[in-house]
Amino acid sequence: MARLRGPGGCPWDQEQTHASLVRCLIDEVSELIETIDCNDLAHMREELGDVLIQVFFHAQIAAEGGHFDLEDVARDVNEKLIRRHPHVFGDHGKLDTAGQVITKWEEIKAQETKHGPPQSGLFKPQPPVLPATMFAESVWKQLLKKQLPQPSSAQADRIAACEKGLDATTLGEQLWVLVAAARNCGLDPEGALRQQAQRVVNDVEALHR
Repeated sequence: MARLRGPGGCPWDQEQTHASLVRCLIDEVSELIETIDCNDLAHMREELGDVLIQVFFHAQIAAEGGHFDLEDVARDVNEKLIRRHPHVFGDHGKLDTAGQVITKWEEIKAQETKHGPPQSGLFKPQPPVLPATMFAESVWKQLLKKQLPQPSSAQADRIAACEKGLDATTLGEQLWVLVAAARNCGLDPEGALRQQAQRVVNDVEALHR
């Protein structure tokens, strides 16, 4: 990657910035997810390499600017893994279930130095390009985790009713029907779900002002 970016390298690679590579990163991760969904291990190996290239690419650009390099990235994530797994690498007692691990992980995260913009509201900020379903799921997870009251009790009843007999197949069918119906009506299902999740965030935040 250093050679591609250096003198006599590739003109396209030399022109790239962190910002210009965002779409490439999204595309490569999406292709990797496809191989996982299809359990296509042969192609998964290839797509993992393409994602890894993106990591190298961003680290090289950062190194050229004197900010950090690939060694720094690897060191940071290695230290994080050790720090967040005291039951494996430290003297913490054994954790027997995944639930216990997640609880401990969250406790350690809460004690770590925060990076990025400070959190000003009740909800943890989410990446702006996060898919709407993941954004909505994260909002709901935080509602439950922080035991925040929902702005609409009627909506809570509808959610409880939908849970009965729900499995992955039924969920997929219902989402498919909703998406298809939305498109037939000229509606954007991705945008509609994102807006609804954001309305929930805004309404809950307003209740606590």
